[in-house]
Amino acid sequence: MKRAFLFSALFLAGILAASAQDINKPQTSANVGITPVQKGNWIVGGSLGSLGYSFEGENFNITINPRAGYFVSDGVAVGLSLIGSLATVPDSDNLWGYGVAPFVRYYFPQGSSASGRFFAQGDVGISGSSPGSGASLALGANVGYAHFITQSVALEATAGYNYSKATVSGSTGQSGLGVALGFQVYLPGQR
Repeated sequence: MKRAFLFSALFLAGILAASAQDINKPQTSANVGITPVQKGNWIVGGSLGSLGYSFEGENFNITINPRAGYFVSDGVAVGLSLIGSLATVPDSDNLWGYGVAPFVRYYFPQGSSASGRFFAQGDVGISGSSPGSGASLALGANVGYAHFITQSVALEATAGYNYSKATVSGSTGQSGLGVALGFQVYLPGQR
């Protein structure tokens, strides 16, 4: 009888202890307002974009863009973006692309929410490829949305048009619409 009572008391205590614990759910958004995009702050991060596979030509391509910038005024950041890409072509060598492009990013005050902001970004730079001949012009115009998951980290989705006049295997120019997913860290500047 004592064992049954002791077992029942321990079982009941275990159930009460388990139900009293808070379960931590991952944070999915943060109320940030204009704080991350204020003058003097920094932005560091990158995106993975133009991910695609062509079934007709059996081509695969991917682009990675690390970037860093500085907010010269509230909602306006200028900085530098690096470009790295890979395109696989059947029965040929892989095409490696590279480049560097200064960018300007503007965060729209209209349409923003407590945890997200729309933005537009333009960049002009130089790019090249291997195999290829020399450097050439690279342009980009993109729009996107930054969703803040913490006070200083945002997940981003962008879509836009990118152009490169790199010479690859006798053909000149690459351009097209693309999408990218990435993240940015917004670092506060000294006040």
